[in-house]
Amino acid sequence: MKRIQDARLYGIVDLGYVEPGNVWRMTQELCEGGVDVLQLRAKKIVKSEVERLARLMLPVTREHGVPLVINDHIDVAAAVGSEGVHVGQDDDAVAKARAVVGSSCFVGKSTHSLDQAEKAHDEGADYIGFGPLYATGTKPDYVPIGLQDVAEVHRRVWLPVFCIGGVNATRLDEILAAGAKRVVVVSSFLLAADVSGEVRGLKERLITSSPLA
Repeated sequence: MKRIQDARLYGIVDLGYVEPGNVWRMTQELCEGGVDVLQLRAKKIVKSEVERLARLMLPVTREHGVPLVINDHIDVAAAVGSEGVHVGQDDDAVAKARAVVGSSCFVGKSTHSLDQAEKAHDEGADYIGFGPLYATGTKPDYVPIGLQDVAEVHRRVWLPVFCIGGVNATRLDEILAAGAKRVVVVSSFLLAADVSGEVRGLKERLITSSPLA
């Protein structure tokens, strides 16, 4: 199983884009393409359905050695034994999440500013999402933060920083030039005609252009 510290490319199966009946197939295609970590994001879906889908995804992600992260639902993460859980600024604190899921499950947190990134670091998050870099249909209510703080956030926090929000192949070069090392890609993968091919191509560019120190 890959470690979150070694992950470069973070995929999300977002039920805003993927029908429940296509979750297994999408999980398979994203993993075959080479995502390093995969999150299940199921906003406005009943908890029992989130758990059902997580249990559907787990055999696939584990076959590929890809950690599965459950968004928001720390109790679902604990119930299914996922490798990770992700919380937002308005969700449970990192300490509470860790108390529920246990020490073997890593905890990530969404951050939208340098201040929030530093606080998540101090809370003991295992990684952070930093963004949204650009306006995105995934979270239309969030004001994009741009690229100007990408290099600085890497200087201020000593944990994996995954840049998120409108990331796609067209924008990848400028995101990496701004100092990003790790990225989250959502709609660009989920809406691709060839999902595995899109993942494979972006990951190759990511690794070639921006090696980890």
